[in-house]
Amino acid sequence: MTVFQMLIPVISSLILTALFTPVFISYAHKKNQGQMIREDGPTWHKAKAGTPTMGGFVFNLAIIITGIWVPIWLHDLGPKILVLDFILLLYGFLGFFDDSIKLWRKQNEGLTPLQKLLGQILGGVIFLIVYMHEGLPFSLTFFGHDIRLGTLYILFVLFWLVGFSNAVNLTDGLDGLVSGQAIIAYGAYAIIAYHQVQYDVLIFCLAVIGALIAFLGFNHKPAKIFMGDTGSLALGGGLAAVSILVRHELSLLVIGIIFVIETASVILQVTSFKLTGKRIFKMSPIHHHFEKSGWSEWRIDLTFWAIGLVAAIIAVVAIV
Repeated sequence: MTVFQMLIPVISSLILTALFTPVFISYAHKKNQGQMIREDGPTWHKAKAGTPTMGGFVFNLAIIITGIWVPIWLHDLGPKILVLDFILLLYGFLGFFDDSIKLWRKQNEGLTPLQKLLGQILGGVIFLIVYMHEGLPFSLTFFGHDIRLGTLYILFVLFWLVGFSNAVNLTDGLDGLVSGQAIIAYGAYAIIAYHQVQYDVLIFCLAVIGALIAFLGFNHKPAKIFMGDTGSLALGGGLAAVSILVRHELSLLVIGIIFVIETASVILQVTSFKLTGKRIFKMSPIHHHFEKSGWSEWRIDLTFWAIGLVAAIIAVVAIV
């Protein structure tokens, strides 16, 4: 695959996102549809109330369009990129319904956890059907060794998709944080996919990168639009699916270290409070802890991105 061919999906999704995000922002303002802010969140976040949300709808659409026409153009439209597009679409719709309910009810609660879980599991089951159709092994790759799991691998895949879609969702609490971190993570997997000559997976990753570069221009502080659950659930599900298809599932624990830390902080906070009545952090997820410690959003973003970038480089070097 030439450099020119690799630039096409990046440019395609970047242009589509850059063109239609301002239109979406304008529409949201006209309809008075803006983000609901957590009552228990940092008080200074209340200034963000009313900022258009569900921006993930635009970049998800740009990624899917690019993820269909570019493989057709390159004669490489196969089951893998189609199932990646499907995961992005399904998880994006789950987030879309969740965001829509929040806007309709004018509150910060949307779908119930059970409703989200069932939708995420459905996506996992369909992903597994394609995975088995492709004849891929039911094993984990760990330091060059295959760990055979048999039918337990089915449970692992479902856990991985559900877990990381929620992990990215939890991380999406600051302007630009997930947009930048997802660019890094998908960039790492783009390199791995290229090294493996999995050009269909590469095209998907490049489409995501292009879309998020454009979206970050509107999403960095002060954000003109948020991606909402529409974007974060889709990006997390897509990341998990990509890590499985490149046969380096556990690498996501390193490449997605920021998402792991954010999720772990919530688990530790809840567990500590239930067992001892005391909180470990000033607020979870952990990015809010640093906010309440006096860090600016830009400082948190840049620090977290730097950690994510170093971790991604280490993982890629170890793999390729």
